[in-house]
Amino acid sequence: MNHTLGRQTPPPDAPEEPLTCDHCGAQFVDEELLALHRGQEHGDALSEAETAAYREALAAERDDIRLFRLKALAGLLVLYFGFIYVYAFVV
Repeated sequence: MNHTLGRQTPPPDAPEEPLTCDHCGAQFVDEELLALHRGQEHGDALSEAETAAYREALAAERDDIRLFRLKALAGLLVLYFGFIYVYAFVV
């Protein structure tokens, strides 16, 4: 898995040193990204605390994706009805 496809810039509250996965040495700038990596790549070798962190990060990511989908749907609806409105007055 290519770990450079994640966030390209560190978040504003990024730690001075990147966080390192104890299992494979991959580096991350965010605790959530590290927890997600551990859960997806090393799920069978996690401690209870790491498993709990993975579940919390996964739930947060699902909430973020759900919010993004709702915003995208709202944007598409505004665009769609905007085009219909403009078309009704142009024709």
